[in-house]
Amino acid sequence: MLAAVERVCESQHYILGSEVEALERELAESCGAREGVGCASGTDALWLALVAAGVQPGDQVLTTPFSFFASASAIVRAGARPVFVDIDPRTFNLDPARVEGFLRGAKRDKLRVLLPVHLYGQCADMDALQRLADEFGLTVIEDAAQAIGASWGSDLKKERRAGSMGAAAAFSFYPTKNLSAYGDAGLVTTNDEEMAEHMRRLRNHGSPRRYVHEEFGWNCRLDAMQAAVLRVKLKYIEEWNEARRERAAIYDRLFAEAGLTSDGDAAENSAPIRLPYTDKRAHHIFHQYVVRAYRRDELREFLTARKIGTEIYYPIPLHLQPCFVYLGYLEGDLPEAERASKDVLALPMFPELSEAEQRRVVESIADFYC
Repeated sequence: MLAAVERVCESQHYILGSEVEALERELAESCGAREGVGCASGTDALWLALVAAGVQPGDQVLTTPFSFFASASAIVRAGARPVFVDIDPRTFNLDPARVEGFLRGAKRDKLRVLLPVHLYGQCADMDALQRLADEFGLTVIEDAAQAIGASWGSDLKKERRAGSMGAAAAFSFYPTKNLSAYGDAGLVTTNDEEMAEHMRRLRNHGSPRRYVHEEFGWNCRLDAMQAAVLRVKLKYIEEWNEARRERAAIYDRLFAEAGLTSDGDAAENSAPIRLPYTDKRAHHIFHQYVVRAYRRDELREFLTARKIGTEIYYPIPLHLQPCFVYLGYLEGDLPEAERASKDVLALPMFPELSEAEQRRVVESIADFYC
């Protein structure tokens, strides 16, 4: 890592340049996409993808209410209006059945884009969502900020990587992500060369060459230091993701042994912990290991007292955020997202997590409920 940083310092080329171009090629190839466009953050990546996809002021973009704020704020930044549809309570991802119900029953003349989020490291049901997008003439943009290395498909031959399934996909390399920079960084993948070139202009003040500005863009270029760091780490991402999957399986086993969970046929409230659900078609890379917990807030306080870190992703669904009051949503409109916000809890998850540490987490949870 230090050698990569030194290489950038010696070059004195700190913004864009060969390091960024190399990362764009390498990461796009790892995702199964033709083009990559580096930028300053995952939020900027979403904005670039939306604008390059043709989103205009007054358009609408359909997305999930249960995600990080940037999934919706990027829509507003592009001049469009977010439209929220409820989630599948098992995967926490956008529910295709609810999306279909909305599309068949609503006025949608201004709806341009379908923006699914691959939450916690598990891809949304891209087969069903793409079918709906094709039927209703929508462009699909993936929010893959938490899903680098995740994939979707019924078998290996049909498996597709996050970042290769939509018209474009946005990635974040925030320091907590599976693939993390030494600061903020993002990237958009696409199979459309023209779209990629448009995003390269947009990230550089709408300029294809120095002092020529064809449109109003933004300053959201990726710096070479972050690209160099990410190129080193990219070589290890498959290994790190597999380690996360192994630790998720250990959690599943430890919770079952502790008698804290119920099987799939049991009543919802028959056990205090509901484990993460993985769709059989998904290669889940567990950016987060998120359980649904009875008395979640009390449990979190208990674990904090034992110096066990947890987090809530996300305590307020997007449709109930104060800044989105103008959209007209009320509490109760999207009940699954609202229910999830009250009981999800992310437990410690990282590749170096030991089984002894995981056992301490599970035993502490058992102590709370006993």
